[in-house]
Amino acid sequence: MRDLTHRREIGPYVVRHATPGDVPGARSVMLDTFYREFDYGYVPQWHDDVVDITATYLAHPRHTLVVAVLDGEVVGTTALNSRGPAHPPHPRRLTERYPSGSTAQLLRVYVRPDHRRHGLARAMVGAACEFAAGVPGYDAIYLHTNVDIPGAEAFWRGMADEVFDARTSGEHGGYGTVHFEIPLPARTAIGRERTEPSSVGNGSALPLEGSAELGGAIAPTSARA
Repeated sequence: MRDLTHRREIGPYVVRHATPGDVPGARSVMLDTFYREFDYGYVPQWHDDVVDITATYLAHPRHTLVVAVLDGEVVGTTALNSRGPAHPPHPRRLTERYPSGSTAQLLRVYVRPDHRRHGLARAMVGAACEFAAGVPGYDAIYLHTNVDIPGAEAFWRGMADEVFDARTSGEHGGYGTVHFEIPLPARTAIGRERTEPSSVGNGSALPLEGSAELGGAIAPTSARA
């Protein structure tokens, strides 16, 4: 059974696992990020999860969606699913190293601009990683991010290990994609992040977001799976 009891208060914000009532707000954060922060908007083959958040994250026993909420409004998201990177567009060796089913992929790490630098991204990522550590069958936590977004690369390098820099190969359509891993068990390491003050410009927190924010910028975990 999924443990969805995680709840953390950060000043006036609350970071917790999403409920059905959070779905419209979470979808709004994601779509606004695609159109306002990225340069391609909504793309069906990359963003199918956003259409049915309930089935993809809330109803699936091995997936979750974590949200940051202020006065009932969703201002940040971080998702986790059991799907590894796809080939194409990613290198085949990555799909073999991170197969679907045993890989927990972090994505949709987004925080609205007006709510960054409060440690929200880091807290959401920590909750998602804690969830993954408690789900049987996961061997690693994987993500990829667009390092062309200011702050994204530094943020992820502060908490994850690089496994492949796609900028050297030109894969993923020429975007500045770098792939990272957070080893399991993640509970101890992420827990330590939660109990000590964060030195990473936050509100960003692990932009294991498909995007995460750091230093006031969004450091997306790529919007594409």
